[in-house]
Amino acid sequence: MGISDLIAGFIQAELEEAGGALELQRNDLAARFNCVPSQINYVMSTRFSPERGYIVESRRGGGGYIRITRVQVDRQTLLMHVINSVGDELDLPSGRAMVQNLVDAEAIPAAAGQLLLSAMSDKALRTAPREYRAALRADIFKQVLIQLV
Repeated sequence: MGISDLIAGFIQAELEEAGGALELQRNDLAARFNCVPSQINYVMSTRFSPERGYIVESRRGGGGYIRITRVQVDRQTLLMHVINSVGDELDLPSGRAMVQNLVDAEAIPAAAGQLLLSAMSDKALRTAPREYRAALRADIFKQVLIQLV
């Protein structure tokens, strides 16, 4: 079991014990698991994402905290939240993770996820200059999800 699994398991247990809402200090959590704070950020973005039914609020700095709330949302609300959370650019690894989370949450069919990944791939965008690919990927991602809403 990797460090990310241990951190996620700990947070999940604490979240259940707290009744669905939890506030943590990023540095305290990093010290507890003897890791860097960026490892905590990684766990938050991959295991406690909106696509997985969580709202994560974060404040950085000396007194920085992470507030996690478990929510149940319908498919349409989830898709709209994801669409609105994508900025003007989307890198391929983040796009893959978001698609996988949506498929896992059964918000989009696996076949639609595969088509979306193909449309966002570097191969599909190969004729576009590299500096524009992240923006194109974000536009494609959002437009496809809008059609699925």
